[in-house]
Amino acid sequence: MLVDGDVVLRPIKLRDQAAWREVNRRNRDWLRPWEATIPPPTPSGPITHRPTYRQMVRHLRSEAGAGRMLPFVIEYQGRLVGQLTVAGITWGSMCSGHVGYWVDEAVAGRGVMPTAVALAVDHCFRAVGLHRIEVCIRPENRPSRRVVEKLGFREEGIRPRYLHIDGAWRDHMVFALTAEEVPEGLLARWRRERARDAQRTERRAGGTGAAGSQDASGTPRGPWNP
Repeated sequence: MLVDGDVVLRPIKLRDQAAWREVNRRNRDWLRPWEATIPPPTPSGPITHRPTYRQMVRHLRSEAGAGRMLPFVIEYQGRLVGQLTVAGITWGSMCSGHVGYWVDEAVAGRGVMPTAVALAVDHCFRAVGLHRIEVCIRPENRPSRRVVEKLGFREEGIRPRYLHIDGAWRDHMVFALTAEEVPEGLLARWRRERARDAQRTERRAGGTGAAGSQDASGTPRGPWNP
């Protein structure tokens, strides 16, 4: 279990099914533009179907046992609010993985997702032993891009038609970090960024009044990448 204040990352479990389904159902419209989908089958290819929750969890746990994945749920103030997975873990001369996530619209803008990503990246670098972490985001997903920008991920370019999202093959922007870039830890960097945001907000509020302080919060809002 990884914890920072009200934000907790812990392994996904079969008994999370009811809470996971409720949050996912309530956020269908919010998540659909960024959610991975299964492409239509080709004449020679296998017919695939979206897995059930239990099938998904069993697959995630099997991949975790093989050292290829770290599947978490995100809790905020004791309630399940999303999911974060470190997938595509490769060892040998690469030692890398990529992070995907989604969060409940009801808690967007409270710093939950940047904190969860920072916790996961620090765990990957310090405890797991990975060297590089990627996050791939659709160019249209500005709130998710803002998350990685605030955390200091480097933009590395575009992967054309990289993933099947919302019914079509979509381009993705690649953001990455290596362990050498955050020797003090990503969570420490995020805390400093939040402190600077708070100071900027206070300065703006001094000139615009209470209403202006809300408009100038600078906190990212919106759904995150799949």
